[in-house]
Amino acid sequence: MWNGTVESVHIAPEASVPMETVPEVRAIPGRGLEGDRYFKKIGFFSRNEGPKRQVTLFETEVLETILRDNNKILAPNECRMNLITRGVPLTHLVGKTFRAGEVTLRGVMLNEPCKHLQEVVGKPILSSLIHRCGLFAEVLEGGVIRPGDSVEEGASAG
Repeated sequence: MWNGTVESVHIAPEASVPMETVPEVRAIPGRGLEGDRYFKKIGFFSRNEGPKRQVTLFETEVLETILRDNNKILAPNECRMNLITRGVPLTHLVGKTFRAGEVTLRGVMLNEPCKHLQEVVGKPILSSLIHRCGLFAEVLEGGVIRPGDSVEEGASAG
């Protein structure tokens, strides 16, 4: 059994702008995170309907591995994901429900890096992120998520 936490929370109010680090964010079922580009349906990939861009998660351990193995610095807000976690095996959460703070999420699918990410960040990072670029999740039960909140597997939406 694992025990994880939310390290930081990020949103981008518009497509292709830098992610803002925020002290908390409200998750709305079927919509995503208030204030984020995908909540507003104005993100770069908003034309792709479905729940996969409601919340995005990324492991802080991957950021540390990229620095160690590739000598590339990628700040938590630069990976373009909403929730940066520690101690959460995101690859194991596809198809499963879990909680982040007050919010119940369902892992939808793993993310793969794309050329747009590299263009927005302005760093040659694609090869460093293959098969470890985070998780797309759907909001099942809403609430607030803050840095320091626990992330736990096995929550059930009621």
